[in-house]
Amino acid sequence: MRTLYRRLLGLMPRIGVRVTDLGPGTAVVSRRDGPYRAIRSDKDTWVLRRIRDGARDEVVRGDAVRLGDTGAVLLIDSPDRRDERALQLAAAEYLCAQHVTAMLERYGVNCVFDVGANTGQYAKRLRGLGYGGRIVSFEPTSETFARLARAAADDPDWHVVQCGLGREETTAEIHIGWQTMNSLLPASDYGKDRYSRFRKADTEEIRVRRLAEVMDEALAGLADPRPFLKMDTQGYDLEVFAGAGERIAEFVGMQSEVAVLRLYEGSPGMGEAVATYEAAGFGITGMYPVTREAATGRVIEFDCVLMRAEAAPAP
Repeated sequence: MRTLYRRLLGLMPRIGVRVTDLGPGTAVVSRRDGPYRAIRSDKDTWVLRRIRDGARDEVVRGDAVRLGDTGAVLLIDSPDRRDERALQLAAAEYLCAQHVTAMLERYGVNCVFDVGANTGQYAKRLRGLGYGGRIVSFEPTSETFARLARAAADDPDWHVVQCGLGREETTAEIHIGWQTMNSLLPASDYGKDRYSRFRKADTEEIRVRRLAEVMDEALAGLADPRPFLKMDTQGYDLEVFAGAGERIAEFVGMQSEVAVLRLYEGSPGMGEAVATYEAAGFGITGMYPVTREAATGRVIEFDCVLMRAEAAPAP
């Protein structure tokens, strides 16, 4: 049955109100002949947001911010409650996903290695942005992998593998109960001070494989493989990278979470990680902050996107 919120959205165009549905629970409504004109004027545009408990619908005036000379605008629903840090991080996440999708298209990527997949957030984002090629997601922990497998069940070109990736084929103990931050590395003193979840000490034994050993199976059936490597392994990305050996040259691009402030003991700093990737032939195309300290504004981690320039198609 349609909710009152949905019925209200459906009725608005009948009374001359333009509706732009932004997704579950949020829409932009305007009284003029197009959302862009209305947003630019700031006079007849509102955000309609459904309150989570379903008690009522909330309408607030929008504040539009022009994004340079692109012709795009950012609509902020409550300017008086604007959180600069949250806004910047949300914008960075959005821009990173847009950039990666553009690079996948430009370089003709037909297989994304999603290492540290968690429950499939990255893969689902790629699908939502139009990437239709193969995705192979790797997640080692049992409970999280079960959720990942359910997420991928109806997508025939999204394959899931239950294992971790590292420098060598082995078994290892991974810290669990850290939600999206489960790691093969222990938390650093800085990490423990920042996240209370790191005080938990539960572990699970997992299988660790080398990237070079799983590539043939992952790429099977692709006539001209053009793979892209995404790593988000909570301080373990360089170990995953090392496990590719000479086959890292087959990847046309990659994405890695690099640390400015280290959350995990023994994890590499940003300089070491970027130098390793550049030495392997990759060049940076984008850097996007993932987390920032609220008190100081310092960036803790960046998502770093790199491509192999010689793999770019000819103009």
